Amino acid sequence: MAPQEPVDYRYLLANERTFLAYVRTALALQVAGLGIIEFLTRGPEAARLSLGMAVVVVGSAVGLAGYVRWRSVERAMRANAEMAPAGVAPLLVVAVLLAPVGAGLLLLLA
Repeated sequence: MAPQEPVDYRYLLANERTFLAYVRTALALQVAGLGIIEFLTRGPEAARLSLGMAVVVVGSAVGLAGYVRWRSVERAMRANAEMAPAGVAPLLVVAVLLAPVGAGLLLLLA
């Protein structure tokens, strides 16, 4: 069995940059959720807390998905295997579209 060639470090660093982008997005969503909870004072409290916590949970899920994606790509590159498609994008799109709509409805109902 021939020794395996090392992975080009540029691909490893690109994978790490992508992971860091997931982390930035996750932190932004979590802070936005906490901002909704703390500063969106108009409207029913239960709706405000639900919307804020939903955005925080989505942020946490994006962070976890970023780690899982980073680990999966890292293993695939080192094994010279096919990479699985990213699956968190639809969740992120739905969260980014629904959070402002929810906040707007909350303000309208107030």
